[in-house]
Amino acid sequence: MNYKEYGKENQKTIVLLHGGGLSWWNYREAAELLKDDYRVILPILDGHAGSDRSFTTIEDNAAEIINLIRSDLGGSVFLLGGLSLGAQVALEMLSQQGDVCEYAIIESAAVIPSKVTHAMIKPSLACSYGLIKQKWFAQLQFKSLKMKDELFDDYYRDTCAIMKEDMIAFLRANTSYTLKESVKNTTADVRIYYGSNESRIIKYSAQKIKETLPTAAVVELNGMVHGDFSINHAADYVSIIHNME
Repeated sequence: MNYKEYGKENQKTIVLLHGGGLSWWNYREAAELLKDDYRVILPILDGHAGSDRSFTTIEDNAAEIINLIRSDLGGSVFLLGGLSLGAQVALEMLSQQGDVCEYAIIESAAVIPSKVTHAMIKPSLACSYGLIKQKWFAQLQFKSLKMKDELFDDYYRDTCAIMKEDMIAFLRANTSYTLKESVKNTTADVRIYYGSNESRIIKYSAQKIKETLPTAAVVELNGMVHGDFSINHAADYVSIIHNME
């Protein structure tokens, strides 16, 4: 698995997992703010721009990152964070190895499958995939995501680089993921974040995670949309990490 790295000389390690359709730059601003105090690893999820293999499953991605942590990072890390698809991978990692981290930030994770959306992904992309490389279409999509304007070039470049088969695969995985019962065995201090303007599935999913992990903290971010917190409010995101010390 390919990844970007910041602050390699630091002792404590943070691993942050980007959202579906994005890439490591999802957390670039946060990593820049963290690099003086932490070693920050930003894996590139399978099937995304800059990755070294096609996307298979969330479970496979989780296993790959656990292997990276075991082989290169001492078997566990200080903090594991993820957004959307990356948050699902983080939850799966907690399910597969309960002591993989001391703290976990789960942002906007869906753990309640959406059968209708799942069924529509393949036919929808069959019609729209050809538009992805059209800049006007990418600008419309980007605007709907409400990310900072300066991220458009990264978004456009990397979205164009995703193969249709990979996009279908990770979107279908994202809409069908179910929380594993084994996640309740984690020893991590888990924090769950979601925006008040997110979908009902994300909000219900936060409560589902809380039911499975009663000690987890759940925070609704007033006025925020999907991905808003870590992408557009990196300083606030980093402040939370510093306060975990």
